[in-house]
Amino acid sequence: MKHLFMTSCLLAAATAFAQGFGGPQGGGSVPDADKTADVNYAGDGKTYHTLDIYIPKEAKESYPVVIHTYGSAWSMNNYKGSADLNTICAAYLKAGYAVLTPNHRSASDAIYPAQLHDLKAVVRFVRGNAAKYKFDTSFVAMSGFSSGGHLSSLTATTCGMTEGKSGSVTVDLVGDLGEFTSFSSCIDAATLWSPPTDIYTMNPINNFMGSGTYEGAFIGAEREGNKDKWMVASSPYYASEDDPPIIIFHGTSDQIVNIEQSEELYDSLKNHNVVTEFVKVTGGTHGGNEMYVSENLDKAIDFLDKAREAKAAAVIPQDTLVGDTLVDDSTGLDTTTVLAGSRVQDLHVGLQGNRLVAAGAGEYRFVVASVTGSLAWCGTFRGSQDLASLPSGVYAVVVTAPSGAKKGLKFFKK
Repeated sequence: MKHLFMTSCLLAAATAFAQGFGGPQGGGSVPDADKTADVNYAGDGKTYHTLDIYIPKEAKESYPVVIHTYGSAWSMNNYKGSADLNTICAAYLKAGYAVLTPNHRSASDAIYPAQLHDLKAVVRFVRGNAAKYKFDTSFVAMSGFSSGGHLSSLTATTCGMTEGKSGSVTVDLVGDLGEFTSFSSCIDAATLWSPPTDIYTMNPINNFMGSGTYEGAFIGAEREGNKDKWMVASSPYYASEDDPPIIIFHGTSDQIVNIEQSEELYDSLKNHNVVTEFVKVTGGTHGGNEMYVSENLDKAIDFLDKAREAKAAAVIPQDTLVGDTLVDDSTGLDTTTVLAGSRVQDLHVGLQGNRLVAAGAGEYRFVVASVTGSLAWCGTFRGSQDLASLPSGVYAVVVTAPSGAKKGLKFFKK
């Protein structure tokens, strides 16, 4: 009996500490939203692979999406019901965004990069279920607090990458979780709240449940002698020019995650010309109420709205589609589907069936537009990109090589 009592006390202490690491995240119901609870995004029946969906009650044809992930020192696998619902999530919903709050595997379930695989599977779940839940997949953003912000920052900065490498260490950055693996796991923006970013340089947090640190449990190895294993889990290491817009909020009095963590990511993003903002909250603590005043929530919404507007403005206008005429056999309509681009002769890109193929090395960017000029898909790829998930129709595909050269292709998806 004494042993059971001590065990329960230790578990309670660990849970309390994890919640402290994640801040006093608000639970309860979210006003003015329709909730669909406990949807399994991996198809495996596991609780740690479930999510809740909140749709604004204002009826619309579709809703842009924000995926918000809780903080827990990577130690909780069923905490979605306390994922800042009455602060951050409520603000997103009020602004017209659909909100998903996913569970993910804890460090006790699996070590990194399993948690990153989980969140990327959630992104693909959104794209694969657009019609069912009225998701507007032209804009899918990540949001996260504390360790959830860390995972969100990795989702943002590893877009288009399949592997992370540091020294002799290589990790899979995508995974094969869920049934929608043909869809992109890239996102269009991220809002980060008090995130650890470079866990190799942050002040380690001792693990209540055993020896070592929470970071060490997450990585599967303590820091000393394992720099490469820690580096491949650090988002500043992956920052690049094609990262989505990212806004970071961090309190100057954060007692858990030092503010230098956000400064490091911000500086790395700025050095790569990524659209980014850094909001230093004077006197802000880790998860304290001062972080979620209306001024900061409004800044987060304004940042997401501007990212949406910028992406919409980048959609290929109809009057720029020039070149060969293609007859869509399903409608009999003539459509022009080749985008004019510069320096296309040396760009070895083509279509093989439903697959977009690039012969050159490096990361290519692609934009797929319908014949009306509306954006159908965009992202990055290396080697090839499967377009089979697009609905039947005629599309313009614009590919940008690492050199900046562009090429337009016509694609008829049967």
